[in-house]
Amino acid sequence: MNKKTYEFSPYFNHNSYNIFFTNLANPLKIGIILSLRVKEKNVSELVKDLGVEQSKISHALQSLKSCNIVNVKQDGKGRIYSLNKDTVLPMLELIDKHASIHCKCKSCLKGCDKK
Repeated sequence: MNKKTYEFSPYFNHNSYNIFFTNLANPLKIGIILSLRVKEKNVSELVKDLGVEQSKISHALQSLKSCNIVNVKQDGKGRIYSLNKDTVLPMLELIDKHASIHCKCKSCLKGCDKK
């Protein structure tokens, strides 16, 4: 099956959009993003919050980091992860606003899957 790449503008890199939205479409990565929205955390705290093994969290963080969705800073021997406050936090606020106004099921932010 051939994959067709749609180039809508010479100013935008289709592959960058694909990588970015693939990160946002992954339930584990969304969990990490929402957990880090509350406060910055290390891997152990994310493992505890999300109930997922450390290797999966670390792999997901690497992908989020490569897209600058999360930032990392060294803390002694460990690393502390946080969201990109300049772009990701405002984007999450916009998503919250959009979903609360335009989602067909008004309780969708609470996990409703009605259409």
